[in-house]
Amino acid sequence: MNIALKLMQKFKDHDTQNKLKVYRNKAELIRKRNLEVWDDGQLQAESLRLQKEAKSGTPLDELLVDAYALVCEAAKRKLGLQPYEVQIMAAIALHERFLIEQHTGEGKTLSAVMPAYLNALTGEGVHVLTFNDYLANRDAEWMGPIYRFLGLKVSSVQAGMDLSEKREAYAADITYVTAKEAGFDYLRDTIALDEGDTVHRPFHYVIVDEADSLLLDEARVPLVIACEPGSSGNDGIRFAEVARQLEQNEHYDFDEFRRNVYLNEAGSAKVESLLGCGNLYESHNSHLLSSLNCALHVESILKKDVDYIVRDGNIELIDEYTGRVAENRHLPDRLQAALAAKEGLQSNSGGKILGTITLQHFLSLYPKICGMTATAHASAMDFEEIYVLQVVQIPPNRPNIRIDHPHRIYTHNEAKLKALVQEISSVHRTGRPILVGTSSVGESNMLAEALAVKGVPCHVLNAKNDAKEAEIIAKAGEIGAVTVSTNMAGRGVDIRLGGGNPTQAEVVAKLGGLYVIGTHVNESVRIDDQLRGRSGRQGDPGSSVFFVSLEDELMLRFGINKAIRNLRQDEALEDSVLRSKIAQIQRIIMGQNFDIHQELNCYSDMVEDQRRLLYKERLEILKGEKPMSLSEQRVRLFYIDEFWADHLAYVSYIREGIHLESLASRNPIDEFHAQITQAYEQIPAKINSESENMLVRLGGSNDPEVWEKFGLKSPTSTRTYIINDQYIQNKRSSWTTVTVLAYYFRKAIRPIFKLSEY
Repeated sequence: MNIALKLMQKFKDHDTQNKLKVYRNKAELIRKRNLEVWDDGQLQAESLRLQKEAKSGTPLDELLVDAYALVCEAAKRKLGLQPYEVQIMAAIALHERFLIEQHTGEGKTLSAVMPAYLNALTGEGVHVLTFNDYLANRDAEWMGPIYRFLGLKVSSVQAGMDLSEKREAYAADITYVTAKEAGFDYLRDTIALDEGDTVHRPFHYVIVDEADSLLLDEARVPLVIACEPGSSGNDGIRFAEVARQLEQNEHYDFDEFRRNVYLNEAGSAKVESLLGCGNLYESHNSHLLSSLNCALHVESILKKDVDYIVRDGNIELIDEYTGRVAENRHLPDRLQAALAAKEGLQSNSGGKILGTITLQHFLSLYPKICGMTATAHASAMDFEEIYVLQVVQIPPNRPNIRIDHPHRIYTHNEAKLKALVQEISSVHRTGRPILVGTSSVGESNMLAEALAVKGVPCHVLNAKNDAKEAEIIAKAGEIGAVTVSTNMAGRGVDIRLGGGNPTQAEVVAKLGGLYVIGTHVNESVRIDDQLRGRSGRQGDPGSSVFFVSLEDELMLRFGINKAIRNLRQDEALEDSVLRSKIAQIQRIIMGQNFDIHQELNCYSDMVEDQRRLLYKERLEILKGEKPMSLSEQRVRLFYIDEFWADHLAYVSYIREGIHLESLASRNPIDEFHAQITQAYEQIPAKINSESENMLVRLGGSNDPEVWEKFGLKSPTSTRTYIINDQYIQNKRSSWTTVTVLAYYFRKAIRPIFKLSEY
């Protein structure tokens, strides 16, 4: 098997080298085009010619050299930027719909302009999906002069824009927008009752920036549009108080990887006593069991200042991959309410869900997709398996001379912290800037306090002071700077030596460049690589090292601490086997996460297929492609939305408990598909029946005021948010035999399987 994998990798490496050779030759052709002697009018006339060629059907591949040469010259004249050969190579790969890996500081923003311009020549529109609103606006403004000089319109979409502003922005030739905002706008379009209330036009070509984050880390994140919720009661406080009276091991247990928590027999009895509810597993107590499970989950698994923060009286979830506040993100309703109760806050969860789509399914709506990131190679197989996207590693403009030191492994946390403080203090005395990547808000604050005791001043960057991110990062490369950060500093930032001051930069370079220290290894190697990538930009000197304790959560989860029994020492362990074991753990977890994503796809893909079938009919009605009167159009659109929302509620209900099917030796996925298929097949008849009844009541009236009188209108207000589906992922985890037996016996039925079969 290893031989086969090595042969396959050798073949892929050979294929990549051949591609790069072709790209390099084509880039040379582009750079040799002598457009310097052309005046502005000639360049603009050439752009008009290319637009006519593209719109008349000339393949874009045949226009690439001319188009890219034009963009290179325009970039030089309007922005003073001369694209490097490797940037042009990256741009060619993007047009050919590859996922490019381009190192930090190599100029991905300019690389994207060439394929964006080329694919916009057809007039069908191009989207560049960015990491956040700030970057969408920055990149549109920064690169805008190139597009406008060549006769194309460029715009950016920002959250909070009104309908007409968004419609105009999406009508531009090139639109910079975050993936989430574009997805939310799509969901709003799917419930519009009038075509004039939609903002998107048909999707064409998309360039995904920070592609590993959007296509993998957040691919399964469901975007949601819902009615505004009513105020909820304080019932969650009751369950929070019960959960706080339960003790680990005595009343509840975790699964193997501490991703899931469940009551044991004693815990069930304790809960029944506290609630006075009788048998907790009787069907009429299902809502109590569900609420109690949610309260137990947030009490025992979700940690304040790690998984979430409380700011200005609101709960804000922290993105595990970026360390930033996950803007507008909620847990599933019951879990969000339980978390609010835990913190003694009023819950604003709830509200009927009108539509939902995952980022993965939203991105699949684009006929042509490509992407770029600094860290893709480690997950190349995932990209190919899920998106049929191949990764091409673009060589750097200047060789990367950063030194990545082996992990320093300590037996316990106290020794690691002591060594960290000593290392930072020692290096700080030389004046060399240091960036420290921590695992959480709590750890970053704790380390900052420990450094203060040693007289080392530092800037702290985490989810609680994210408003100062740009200011802190701008100074992170200055002489003597010490920046302690969560994963926020690992993505979407560019740290310049000397803070951009050439004289300081020279001094910092002689000191060895930016020194990056990680206080833990992440589940994904890509996240580690992102932190390392803050150093060694554009051939700058730099180095990185990770400090690891055998008491780190990841090490405890896999029992690595047991490898060194009863050994506690302050010095780092010199053990190459342990380093290999850590790398193996990361590979295992990445594999597990991939399997989880694949399984979740099996659930969500069928719902998405159903949505697309119904939405196809809806779109035909909305655009007037089906001969109906105006009243018929309004009525059918209304009931399509009504019954789809009901279907989503039913799907959520089924999904919540479908994992129990495995206890009866039935395949949960097959059962889920069977149940939602049966439910979906009933929707057309319901739509027809209710539509006919309403049309009779309307008496054929085409008066919008009459429609509204009968309730045929859009919701008065909606909200969009993102569901953190990690909890749903985790519910797939194992049930022990004891738990299974307890479940069935407490429901007063016989188990329908043998112990030996489970």
